[in-house]
Amino acid sequence: MEVVIVQDAAEGGALIADSIAALLRRKPDALLGVATGSTPLPVYQALADRVRSGAVDVSAARIAQLDEYVGLPAGHPESYRSVVLREVVEPLGLDPSAFLGPDGTATDIQAACEAYDRALAEAGGVDLQLLGIGTDGHIGFNEPCSSLASRTRIKTLTRQTREDNARFFATPDEVPHHVITQGIGTILEARHLILLATGEGKADAVAQAVEGPVAALVPASALQLHPHATVVADEAAASRLKLADYFRATYASKPDWQSI
Repeated sequence: MEVVIVQDAAEGGALIADSIAALLRRKPDALLGVATGSTPLPVYQALADRVRSGAVDVSAARIAQLDEYVGLPAGHPESYRSVVLREVVEPLGLDPSAFLGPDGTATDIQAACEAYDRALAEAGGVDLQLLGIGTDGHIGFNEPCSSLASRTRIKTLTRQTREDNARFFATPDEVPHHVITQGIGTILEARHLILLATGEGKADAVAQAVEGPVAALVPASALQLHPHATVVADEAAASRLKLADYFRATYASKPDWQSI
């Protein structure tokens, strides 16, 4: 696992956008796994800037959704399909047909989960998956004690996660109780995982995920098992890392030709 400590969210967003741009130059039709929430917004904004400047061509790129609320209509402004279309697909000028996502409105949710796992495999697999981390260490909506081998499935949200997400809804009661999420096993199949963490509120989770044991109690710790996982954390989110100085020195001496 590579850990990169940046000054702030803007620097982290630019760094990850450059990595995505480099991937698209090598593989124009790469399948990009995207996360929602406020944390990845600097990444999408920086990538859109590069598209507008002509620095990268995303016309053949494809987008894959990480998770989706169960029960929200597809057109609901806070359904993750709507969020991804609004924050990623439209700013990048992509055709909605380039978008893959699970069906949170399906009558048979289990079948929808299995169908999405198949769709990702049939698309050739995710080339780069962007992740956030919850204050309790969750990735996607794999809450603490999720199986490290889990596949795309339905999950019940913890009270803490619903409270964390209440800011996106008019009232906390509107936050759904269930979601479809790529499982940890599904996430680990992506060729490159990049986790972005910003703010002091994520510091404990980052420290446990990076330096703690691999444990279902901290789902993000599963990134330690991946052959190409990168954690990008701002100074606040990295503030509890015991090896922070080592991570800074390692990144400072990295060859110029080697991206994250």
